[in-house]
Amino acid sequence: MQEMYLLILQGESETLEFKKTITHPARIARTLVSFANTRGGQILVGVQDDGTVCGADPEEEKYSLDIAINTFCDPPVEVIYEEVDMDEGTVLKVIIPESVLKPHLAKVKEDDWRSYIRVKDESVQTSKLVEKSLTLEPATETIEEKVDYQQERILELLRKYRKLTIKDFMHMANLSKQRARRLLVFMVLQGQIRMHDKEKEPFYTLS
Repeated sequence: MQEMYLLILQGESETLEFKKTITHPARIARTLVSFANTRGGQILVGVQDDGTVCGADPEEEKYSLDIAINTFCDPPVEVIYEEVDMDEGTVLKVIIPESVLKPHLAKVKEDDWRSYIRVKDESVQTSKLVEKSLTLEPATETIEEKVDYQQERILELLRKYRKLTIKDFMHMANLSKQRARRLLVFMVLQGQIRMHDKEKEPFYTLS
């Protein structure tokens, strides 16, 4: 019980979300896939947005979540359920590990499936570029230092120019298109930068 109170005190974040109850399976599916597509996370059902514990009926919530997983997630997201009895009622902890089957898609409406990632405390719809890059192999340990340096270079460029396209980064940071794309997607997933893909040519800004 004490661990649960400490977890709630951390507040909603990239890996934690509160839900009073699960009323819309289609909406919670977006949160589920965003955690699975990013670094994993937890949903505490029976906790209000402000962190107040109100409790929930675990069986009812599991029923709604199972509908979300099996009807509105493709492929279905893996979850682990834990029930924690608190003084105010039972909290259902829904643990979503980072998936090896990413990208997962959430059903928005009939024949309309979209991918989401977790950025800070929000589930954000991805672009086709991010979707494709989620399937790329992670960088090997031997190039981690180089990756860190290149990330810092990208942040420096954005601090100076405010917004840049992938072509800008390729030219200014001397990166191949594949390397630039991998780095930018990784940094979007980490919440360091933000992608804007409504324009003809997507561009990036600092978060």
